[in-house]
Amino acid sequence: MKIRALTFAAVLVGSLLVGAPAAQAADPAYDVLVFSKTAGFRHDAIPAGIQAVRDLGAANNFTVTATEDASVFTTAGLAPYEAVVFMSTTGDVLNDAQQTAFESYIRGGGGYVGVHAAADTEYSWPFYGQLVGAWFASHPAIQQVNSRTEDRANPATSHLPQVWTRTDELYNYQTNPRATAHVLATLDESSYSGGTMGGDHPITWCKTIDSGRSFYTGFGHTQESYADSNFRSQLLGGIRYASKRAQADCRPETGYSPLYNGSTTGWSQAGPGSFTNSDATLSSTGGLGLFWYSAKQFGTSYSLKADFRITGDSNSGVYVGFPNPGTDPNIAINQGYEIQIDATDTPDHTTGAIYNFQSANIAARDAALNPPGAWNTYEILVEGQRLRVYLNGSLINDFTNTDPARNLDGYIGIQNHGSGDQVSFRNVRIRDASAPAADTVQAELFSSASGVQPYTKAGAHNGQTLGYIEPGDWAAYNGLNVGGATQFKARVVSGGPGGQIQVRTGSTTGPILGTVNVPNTGSWDTYADVTAALSGVPSGTANVYLTFTGTGTGLFDLDDFTFVKGSSTVTGPIRGLASKCLDVRSGATADGTQIQLYTCNGSTAQSWTVSGQTLRALGKCLDISGGSSANGAKIQLWTCNGSGAQNWAAQSDGSLRNPQSSKCLDVAGGNSADSTVVQLYTCNGTSAQKWTLPA
Repeated sequence: MKIRALTFAAVLVGSLLVGAPAAQAADPAYDVLVFSKTAGFRHDAIPAGIQAVRDLGAANNFTVTATEDASVFTTAGLAPYEAVVFMSTTGDVLNDAQQTAFESYIRGGGGYVGVHAAADTEYSWPFYGQLVGAWFASHPAIQQVNSRTEDRANPATSHLPQVWTRTDELYNYQTNPRATAHVLATLDESSYSGGTMGGDHPITWCKTIDSGRSFYTGFGHTQESYADSNFRSQLLGGIRYASKRAQADCRPETGYSPLYNGSTTGWSQAGPGSFTNSDATLSSTGGLGLFWYSAKQFGTSYSLKADFRITGDSNSGVYVGFPNPGTDPNIAINQGYEIQIDATDTPDHTTGAIYNFQSANIAARDAALNPPGAWNTYEILVEGQRLRVYLNGSLINDFTNTDPARNLDGYIGIQNHGSGDQVSFRNVRIRDASAPAADTVQAELFSSASGVQPYTKAGAHNGQTLGYIEPGDWAAYNGLNVGGATQFKARVVSGGPGGQIQVRTGSTTGPILGTVNVPNTGSWDTYADVTAALSGVPSGTANVYLTFTGTGTGLFDLDDFTFVKGSSTVTGPIRGLASKCLDVRSGATADGTQIQLYTCNGSTAQSWTVSGQTLRALGKCLDISGGSSANGAKIQLWTCNGSGAQNWAAQSDGSLRNPQSSKCLDVAGGNSADSTVVQLYTCNGTSAQKWTLPA
């Protein structure tokens, strides 16, 4: 029998005292535990936070039990609850047995919601670090900040504006959670003082762990936060997601480039009807037509994601693999494939179906689908002639094209079906694996800008340049995959004085990665490539800002630019303490094999290939166990997976630094004896952290 901690009268009074945002539809009843035990600093906002969750429960059909008694953390004690909220817990709050019970609860399908100081909890428990996503490092004084909403489809953030300005205590974290979690919102460090994470400062995120779900927000220090309707709605969305009352794609997401996130540059309408464009949201009107991305056609290796919302019994779809339709949407219908959006139609015409060709897995689709009025996320994964459809992170269709008259390469588009069909789209983005290793961006397809504007120009790639560039202007490009880039290349044209392009991350005043000198190219019709070396490039994705300097007016036009990634590799021994070598213990190739120091012997266990920021031996990568940032974390051999745990940046002092943790590869105890393990440790400049890479 489930514990009912609140009387109806208490619930009614709480809901009348403070407005509580309601879910879009009544959820099946469920139970939530709020845990607020502290063993360190105690936040005075905890009572307000508990009351806010109680109010939300009263308005949204879940019962709340609040406790600071850790003895509830047993298999039987946790069983009644769909989710557990850690409300600004601090320090070590669970003993070993309680930790074991809670880990089993999460892995078995339970939900976790961490609020603010939940990241300042259980530092010595590796599973908790995995669960919360990142541990607290520091914070400046309480102040106003601009929070950028990255995911406006997740139930915790779909209600938020693109930029949410609020006041709170703003945590810096020991590591960036992006490699293991899906980031929902980031802090703009240029809008406040005291941020230490640079251009990518996550503040809210979600993830899955086995069958369980995790949601965390760094907001919630102040009592006033819990009276803020936007923050209360964020808490509700996080609780609903963790409790499996709302669905979302919470897989880590990196390497995507925006096709639409407010700007319709590069898009064209075929057929009647159209989409209105407001608040970075496309909303259908009229039809039957097709809004298609005409700037580029894609090969047969890409991941396309789009967030969508329908009202009532509406109809729409996402099209892939069609030739240039011009003004005729029937070309996409007859020669491409439509991934349908219409949950009430017949199996081969319903949401997730490849229209007219293959039904979705209806049971999987129903389990993953949010109802009309709520946002959903499609991933359409094209690999050769295989097309897979993921709905809110769950695979619902796996289709292979066998029609010789059709092919999966071509253009992509979204459908406006008819005047009675209301559908909206947000954040259409793509990760194009068939593109070159270097990431090339059309300069006119900016996310935001000041002073500059697109200019239609002969000879320009995509038909346009970024023009009207004057000193002090800037253009921003969100979510570019810059990890591993060593050079910035730009295609420019100038009949004017020329100038400079400063490549920055995070803001218009963020760190400069490199500066490109742009000359007068001979005329406004003569294009040239200019380059500059880059340094301090963050791993993974970043928001890139190009700031423009020079003397005079009409400096130059920018056609496109490329983050060039090093492709050359070198192979050989990595030498360290006492001129001994970095060695794979016993030459084993199993995941998890210990890495050690050993007398150099020329074996394959000591042959390392330096490729970008990865170090590879025996076909696998040098890896930090569990992506840990703790001193003493195991260094091991592991299948290469592109995570931040496998990035190593050579420093000028001879150390090898892991950018994700900001810690160094270290010989344990400074001991030069054969078989001494290497570990992760705070960078300290000692000889135990000096390494010589192969040249």
